[in-house]
Amino acid sequence: MNKGDLINEVAKLLKTKKDANAAVNCVLSTITEKLKNNETVTLVGFGTFKTVRRQARQGRNPQTGEVINIEERVVPKFIPGKTLKDAVR
Repeated sequence: MNKGDLINEVAKLLKTKKDANAAVNCVLSTITEKLKNNETVTLVGFGTFKTVRRQARQGRNPQTGEVINIEERVVPKFIPGKTLKDAVR
């Protein structure tokens, strides 16, 4: 499923694709904005979106084998909730 498919599914409930597109974009942009501000977004039963800091480390270029330095950075992380985990089993 891609974003377009998700919008089509939401449109079945909202009756118009325009409203569904606005709703999906609003949810995704809100989650993105909160993560940019280093906030956690918890959707009870679905899961938690948060950011984690990855430490700087050394890696290797797989083509040349050359050692490279990978900088410290902040990355998004999703932790599924119990209801989602149980539904997927």
